[in-house]
Amino acid sequence: MRLLLQQRPEGREAPRFVQLMLQPDLLGGWTLVRETGQIGGKSTVRREQFLDQPSAVAALESARDAQLKRGFQVMFAEGAAPR
Repeated sequence: MRLLLQQRPEGREAPRFVQLMLQPDLLGGWTLVRETGQIGGKSTVRREQFLDQPSAVAALESARDAQLKRGFQVMFAEGAAPR
């Protein structure tokens, strides 16, 4: 599952983005990858490990909801979290 969220820029600065990706790892766990930054600029990547898929999906949904409250909009969504 992958989500790309973008915030409208204020003034002449480049828009900010947040990309959230949920990936299975090789040991049966799950990784939530968060990439944040400005379009055309540097970005920061953080990885968070989870033992099971439900807790990883809950973390992704929580991160998504927090960004939506900050004024970000979903620009792209790919895949669905298997239930």
